[in-house]
Amino acid sequence: MTPTTSSPPPAPAASADPPGLAALLAALRFDAAGLVPAIAQDAASGDVLMLAWMSRTAIAETLATGQVCYFSRSRNQLWRKGETSGQIQRLVELRLDCDGDALLLLVAQTGVACHTGRRSCFFRAVRDGVFQEIATPLVTPETLYGR
Repeated sequence: MTPTTSSPPPAPAASADPPGLAALLAALRFDAAGLVPAIAQDAASGDVLMLAWMSRTAIAETLATGQVCYFSRSRNQLWRKGETSGQIQRLVELRLDCDGDALLLLVAQTGVACHTGRRSCFFRAVRDGVFQEIATPLVTPETLYGR
């Protein structure tokens, strides 16, 4: 009788998708371009930092890495927040609104969120009937981007 050797059964293939991704994508309502608006809010202060857009790929990368990735409509490509400026956003929590057509990203912001050098992109307001700037730059765009 010849002994037989058998290999152990192959391990199940590891899923490359981050936990929760499939359920989130199924609940989301993307626009005709395959994008959904995403509001970034500072998890510690509650300040609204910016509004950007996310694709399925950007959402998957954000959940997989913990570093926020958006989709740039003007460049038609993924935009890893802070890739050139160093002003990154780390995801603390991702929330979906009641209609499934907008995301709220609670983030830990490194540095400023706005390309103008301000903490928030929402630095203009109407106060007492006057449209005005309510925040000054904390850093110059030249310093952020080396231009």
